[in-house]
Amino acid sequence: MAYTSSLHLPKHLLLPSPRRTRHRPSSSVSFVAAAAARANGVNGQAPEKPPPPPNGKARINGVNGKKGVNGHVNGVNGKKGVNGHVNGHADRIHLSVSTGGGGGAGGQDGSGLRVAFQGAPGAYSEFAAKTALPGCDTLPCRAFADALAAVERGAADRAILPVESTMEGTALRNYDLLLRHGLVVAQEINLFVHYCLLAMPGVRAAEVRRVISHPMALAHCGRALARLGVDREPVEDTAGAVEMLRSNRMLDTAAIASPRAADLYGLDVLAHGLQDESWNVTRFLLLSRPPSPVALPVDADAKTSMVVAHRGGSMMVLLKVLSAFSSRNINLTKLEVINNDGAGAGAGARPPVMILDTSARGAPTLRAFPHVLYVDCAGAAHDPRVREAIQEIEKFAVFVRVLGCYAADSTVYDLQ
Repeated sequence: MAYTSSLHLPKHLLLPSPRRTRHRPSSSVSFVAAAAARANGVNGQAPEKPPPPPNGKARINGVNGKKGVNGHVNGVNGKKGVNGHVNGHADRIHLSVSTGGGGGAGGQDGSGLRVAFQGAPGAYSEFAAKTALPGCDTLPCRAFADALAAVERGAADRAILPVESTMEGTALRNYDLLLRHGLVVAQEINLFVHYCLLAMPGVRAAEVRRVISHPMALAHCGRALARLGVDREPVEDTAGAVEMLRSNRMLDTAAIASPRAADLYGLDVLAHGLQDESWNVTRFLLLSRPPSPVALPVDADAKTSMVVAHRGGSMMVLLKVLSAFSSRNINLTKLEVINNDGAGAGAGARPPVMILDTSARGAPTLRAFPHVLYVDCAGAAHDPRVREAIQEIEKFAVFVRVLGCYAADSTVYDLQ
């Protein structure tokens, strides 16, 4: 039997929670001019007036730039918590301005760094890279695997991968890609994904007969597209859809992409906030070649990601992993269990997870495991408590690999 389960353990499970209020997201989409939509804020909700932007980079915050305790939206599997709580205690989305995570080598803002991303210019991954490292140069790639390969061969300094979202949970394929390569996690960034309907200048919503975009974007905007009564055609990525629309001057077709893509390609925005769920956040990881370019003090607000593999006794291993961290008062920000034992020959059977063993003598070797735990914990890998927890896990697990240690950044950044 093959199955996947995911459990997020934010700090509010261990510490007193702040007062929370009910969030009622808007369920309607207005097909209006771009200027009018911007005045109405995200999904038609009027944002508070933001403070003067010191660096021109917007973010969405609750209080002090946090999404709620430990950077989670109070839910399991990347979903919103009970009563639709957003930011743990806010009833509105607030816009303010801040700087992304540190750039590491190449300058504090990432100047001089090359970041590979999947998609065409204007893709959400590119905007996430530019938000995390404003001074970086971006390198578009056809596939996520190509972005990782660009870093490995030295054509890029970083690769950026979307790994989970509040609407889709964990994008397991990208975690699988991460495990198959020897790159390390150097930075994380959370991006609010704001879908817009874009068309050639002068085209009205009533004239649109077809909408093109990435399959996930089409799925995220299903209700709005159903109201439009249009045909849907999947393409490789959102920015690629915009590029196709522009280059072919398609007057009966619209594309779902970001508002910045509209500016980049000179298109009109027919609708803002097209997504079915108003709170749509994607977490991205920036990867680099080892050793990690990030130098963090022991007392820094850090996060360590690791993978724990074993061959049997899933529940016992899970309980032992939890004990290793809880006995040292270490909070887990992510715990995901993958059981791919391949039992049965049915369509639901999944192959074992392949993990690159970078500690193997000689060349790194790919190893197959039926049971895998993805773990993110609070604290730096060289923190004595975290180091002791990892050493304890190594005593009973078949294989443990630290994927990276990096600054924890729970801020949700906005493209608008």
